[in-house]
Amino acid sequence: MTSPDPIDLKTPLGDEILSLHAGDLLTLTGSVYTARDEAHLRMKEDGIPFDPKGAVIYHCGPVVQNNKIVVAGPTTSARMNPLTGFVLDAGVKGLIGKGGMSPGVRDQLTDRAVYFAFTGGCANLAAARMELEGVFFEDLGMAEAIWQIRLDHLPLVVAMDAHGGDLFAAVEKSAHEVFQRAYPTCTGTRR
Repeated sequence: MTSPDPIDLKTPLGDEILSLHAGDLLTLTGSVYTARDEAHLRMKEDGIPFDPKGAVIYHCGPVVQNNKIVVAGPTTSARMNPLTGFVLDAGVKGLIGKGGMSPGVRDQLTDRAVYFAFTGGCANLAAARMELEGVFFEDLGMAEAIWQIRLDHLPLVVAMDAHGGDLFAAVEKSAHEVFQRAYPTCTGTRR
C-alpha cells in the first residue's frame, strides 16, 4: 500500500528508505550528486569523491551557467545498469532518474537502497528546486561532471523499492497483458 500524502525525506538517507514502497510519493531535500556514464566510470577507477554513506545519485547532466543550475532533467538510468553495483556497495541509498533500471539493479537494491523516478521533460521544475553547492571531475565537461546540488523538496516517486517492488516492471506486465487480450493470436514479436 502506497502512502497517499508525500513523504518528506532529507539526505543523507538512512534505513527509513526501507519502509518505502514502489508508488510512494515523496519530496527530497538536501545534497545530491549528479552522475552519468563517464562520472560512474571515473568513480569506479579513481574513487567516489563524496561521502557515499546515505548519498543520493541523480542521473542527470545539468546545464550550469554563472554558478546556477539552468535546467536539470533526468537522463535515462538504464545506461548506468552495469555501473551501479559499486556505488550501492559503497553505501549510496538512493538513485534518481527516468525510465527505470534492470532487474539486476532491482536485485541489488534489495534491503539497502531505492530508485526514485523524476519525470523527463521537467528540467525547469527540477532546476527551480536546486542550488549549486560544488563540482567534482569538472574536467569531464558540464554534462558528465559530478555536480553537488542542494534540493528543496524535489517531488519524486519511488519506482523501485528495497523489497523488489518495481513500477516499471508492473506497467510492462500490464501492457503486455492488455496487448495479449487485444491481439490474442499475435506473439508481440516482429517477423
